[in-house]
Amino acid sequence: MRAVTLPAPDDMDAWREAARGLIADEVPPDRVVWQVGTVASDLFAASADPVEAPRAAASPLRVSRGFIALAGDAVLHHDPERFALLYALLWRLRDAPRLVEDHADPLVRRLEGLAKAVRRDIHKMRAFLRFRSVTDDAGERYVAWFEPEHHIVRANAAFFVNRFGSMRWSILTPDVSIHWDGAALNEGPGAARGDAPDGDPIEEVWKTYYASIFNPARVKVKAMLKEMPRKYWKNMPETALVPQLLAGAQARESGMIERARDRAEIGGNTQIAWEALREEALACTRCHLHKHATQTVFGEGPVDATMMFVGEQPGDQEDLAGHPFVGPAGQVFDRALAAAGITRAETYVTNAVKHFKFEPRGKRRIHAKPDAGEIEACRWWIEQEQMLLRPKVTVALGATAARSLFGKVMTIGRERGREQRLPEGGAAWITVHPSYLLRLPDEDARTAEFARFVEDLKMAHATVG
Repeated sequence: MRAVTLPAPDDMDAWREAARGLIADEVPPDRVVWQVGTVASDLFAASADPVEAPRAAASPLRVSRGFIALAGDAVLHHDPERFALLYALLWRLRDAPRLVEDHADPLVRRLEGLAKAVRRDIHKMRAFLRFRSVTDDAGERYVAWFEPEHHIVRANAAFFVNRFGSMRWSILTPDVSIHWDGAALNEGPGAARGDAPDGDPIEEVWKTYYASIFNPARVKVKAMLKEMPRKYWKNMPETALVPQLLAGAQARESGMIERARDRAEIGGNTQIAWEALREEALACTRCHLHKHATQTVFGEGPVDATMMFVGEQPGDQEDLAGHPFVGPAGQVFDRALAAAGITRAETYVTNAVKHFKFEPRGKRRIHAKPDAGEIEACRWWIEQEQMLLRPKVTVALGATAARSLFGKVMTIGRERGREQRLPEGGAAWITVHPSYLLRLPDEDARTAEFARFVEDLKMAHATVG
């Protein structure tokens, strides 16, 4: 038996170095015991003499980016078998280099489950962690407490440095703590919940802001609990307000809508909230489409836009550029906006599905229509965009967008050309997607349908008043 001791539970570099050495020495998976410090992390740990990790040797084995990405996430999971599972997959890749693409393989599927859980935990830390202000010898410092399910703290540190680089902060967790002094990141031992402060004046400001944008008519309690599990509520000041806000929902509804439309009341907080939402969407793993797309393509435009346009999904060019409506359909859309007297700069454009779904054909990626599950998985993002922007009118471009906004199948031919009301309030119009115009067989048909499309946009724009 070969025992490999890794210095830390999230040390991908040490695992990779050891794995390369084991592969070079032709050591099969069932002859390796993986452990962190002195804790065995493998089912095969019955009788092994602890030794230092083997020195990496030159190896002809090359692995895909897919395996590197999978391993980088899965290694952060708390499952004690993760190192052994990854090495078992690496061993099999010698004879089947594309095995990592076989999502039906039990080993691949299990590792993908670990990786998905890790990405979800990373998202939760970014979404549900709250800083509180304290004062130390050097002045003001912000301290947060979080209880991750997996070994994600070090991997997540760069996010918080980039987001909060101008302030001094500490993130305390049971296993490890990280501290940023404005110039360098330092690591410390784990802490207890009592080591973090309970509240501060900033928290009261945040509660006030949260109450001002909380629209009970738009909140689906089941969805909220799914996205914000109760285990995190005790660390989040705004959740203390939820019961009382829900209790008075009927009485507050009309007044809150008017206040939310007054951007001066909450200043730049809407922009800040949108930027935070977009940042979270960039790490979205709510459906499988993120595995193959280049990146999340989030909505764009001013947060005080009076019109929101919702398309189907990013195309090939949007997926590469990271911006919505920049491909051929986007060019048709821009021409139609201009013809309708609408400037792109005054509108917010987004998509029902934020990742590009496609079928590979040689070197080309051919658009594939999102299914009901993918549309539903992405509805949460659309709802958040709607809640933050509160546009006077929303235009659904195509059947997929209409289904996302209304939560059911909508027939364009029957619903087109008249004002609709969204299920959660607000005016809406349904029209075709600009890509439909590109698929028409002859020039006369394209000209006629373009003119009709422009008329749809004019009617929607008139709703703005």
